[in-house]
Amino acid sequence: MGVKISADSTCDLSQALIDAYQIGITPLYIVMQNQTYMDGVEITREELFRKVAETGKIGSTAAVNVEDYEKFFAEAKKTHDGVVHFTISSDMSSCYQNACIAARDFENVYVVDSRNLSSGIGHLVVDAAIMAKNGATAEEIFRAMEEKKSRLDVSFVINTLEFLKMGGRCSSLAALGANMLGLKPCIEVKDGKMSVCKKYRGHLERCLQKYVADRLSEPDTIEPSRIFITDSGVPDEMVKMVEEEIRKHVAFDEIIHTYAGCTVSNHCGPNCLGILFYRKG
Repeated sequence: MGVKISADSTCDLSQALIDAYQIGITPLYIVMQNQTYMDGVEITREELFRKVAETGKIGSTAAVNVEDYEKFFAEAKKTHDGVVHFTISSDMSSCYQNACIAARDFENVYVVDSRNLSSGIGHLVVDAAIMAKNGATAEEIFRAMEEKKSRLDVSFVINTLEFLKMGGRCSSLAALGANMLGLKPCIEVKDGKMSVCKKYRGHLERCLQKYVADRLSEPDTIEPSRIFITDSGVPDEMVKMVEEEIRKHVAFDEIIHTYAGCTVSNHCGPNCLGILFYRKG
């Protein structure tokens, strides 16, 4: 019967990857104007941005609840011996806590706190799915991913601080100053938390060139198997430019482009882009 691999909607994998690896997805919730929507099911990134433009207010996000997880695990166990489920960092959401509570009622259901977000989680999910396909047990997959998650290098460049300002994550003065100076903060994930690691200045395209060069400046420390480019609606030509810049620095086996879902986009806003990969152990 094998092992079912699943993740929260914050893993930001494309539908093609979800279908190819038969990944189960548990959607988080987006709350806007007193309406609740399932991330990626009842609202898209484009619809979210349109609603923000119309109202001048961002939505709030809510974790997958215990009941949702219980229903999902029960269905998965009907057709699989075990389940390995991945959540967004426990420092960013209560998804992990809720999933662990639900998992107590089932045998051979493991929950991985990714300590990450977006396609940083996606890396782990794809690797877990490959292990499951090759016959690994749920416990073997869980232990392997617990070891591997600390090697993820996850960061992204934010084009505008307006969404962070609307969400109360930075002051109006800081947002105004950044916009006037053309500053584009680089956010990285360390120990399950997000923090600003650098600030770029100028046009987004030039900032992204510098960003890629900085993140890939030590190629000997990078595992060249796969890199994700994940964005919240950057123009196609800019994504192609980022791909070309990546190839100048590291010869990855795979360069995979995905889009940020509503949960991530609700906080970072439009034209945000990140590159996500593994460091060597």
